[in-house]
Amino acid sequence: MNTPHSADGASDRPPYRPDPAGGCPHADNARLLAEGAVARVVLPGEVEGMAVLGHDALREFLSHPDVAKGARHFTALAEGRIPEGWPLRTFATVPGMTTADGADHRRLRTLVSSAFTARRVEELRPRVEAVTAGLLDGLAGAAGAGDGVADLRRHYALPLPLGVICELFGVDPAHQDRLHRLSSLVVATDTEPARAVAANQELVALLGSVVTAKSAAPGDDLTSALIAAHGEDGDRLSGPELIGTLLLMIIAGHETTLNLITNAVRALCAHRDQLALVVEGRATWADVVEETLRWDSPVSYFPFRYPTRDLTVDGARIPRGTPVLAGYSAAGRDTGAHGPDADRFDVTRATKAKHLSLGHGPHYCLGAPLARLEATTALEALFTRFPELDLAVPEDGLTRHAGFVGNSVRTLPVRLSG
Repeated sequence: MNTPHSADGASDRPPYRPDPAGGCPHADNARLLAEGAVARVVLPGEVEGMAVLGHDALREFLSHPDVAKGARHFTALAEGRIPEGWPLRTFATVPGMTTADGADHRRLRTLVSSAFTARRVEELRPRVEAVTAGLLDGLAGAAGAGDGVADLRRHYALPLPLGVICELFGVDPAHQDRLHRLSSLVVATDTEPARAVAANQELVALLGSVVTAKSAAPGDDLTSALIAAHGEDGDRLSGPELIGTLLLMIIAGHETTLNLITNAVRALCAHRDQLALVVEGRATWADVVEETLRWDSPVSYFPFRYPTRDLTVDGARIPRGTPVLAGYSAAGRDTGAHGPDADRFDVTRATKAKHLSLGHGPHYCLGAPLARLEATTALEALFTRFPELDLAVPEDGLTRHAGFVGNSVRTLPVRLSG
């Protein structure tokens, strides 16, 4: 392998190999941060890359004018060295906002941004509250049907954001389970190549059928609005861009919020003193959400960005065309940004809103207002109805999320009462 050199000696250290099967990132993050804000990594398939881990370095990198998202800047991909079934290939190649730059990015973002303004999202509050109430009934039913234990992730944290985003885009509820199954395969980093290709093809076909249905019978939804925009000006939104935008919004619109709610519940169960602060009115549910985003980011390492020229970030040289991971979970516990107790969950922390877990710069998360609304609503309703809710298994007995992109657990068994 060609080894990138760095001004701070990072090239002398063995590269970090993120585990494709997943695992808790925090111990590795702390070790890497102790060595520097930027690290060399080896991705699945022996693909060389780098990761930006430190808060200040990541903030700079995410908004740097010479850092791009377009796949044409990915040297190994452009040279044909990335196979079709590479598990991270979709992150690099899916047409849409996450792989667009400059005017193309602004054009695509403008098409959907009006639906995610703070005002428009606030108008969704009654619907989110109604969905949440129904899911709490379902959660209670799931616990009552067995031994008093229910999987909170499956029965509550998943169907809320998935149901809301599918409703916004006019996707039939009958497709939701299949969409989640396929999107989980797409974002996992341990999916076998043939299965990854098949999952991508099936997901694109499913979303294509949604577009076909909405083209024939438009409704009051975002998919119909995107199709109408495409029809008014054929150059504004291509067919692949339309499918790519749906793929991005539906996957990102539920996977990250699913992890956020799951991680927040885990954090509060493990830190009852912090839960008490909220219950007593000395902190808010919004404080819980922001501290969870910082302390246990729903996304650990997000692919990809590429320097369009050789860059030096915090003393480390990142060669042009290198695929770079944004290390959100590491940046959230960077002691340089959050103090020596950065690994402590504290909903009163002054720097909690300083996190980068929703991005920074031109690609800042478009759905941030909706994610915050869903998470705060879900947590308040959950602990108001079930104040004694607790984990049914020890934290170290929970199975971690598959892959190093998402950061959470696969199931969250809880008891609703003591």
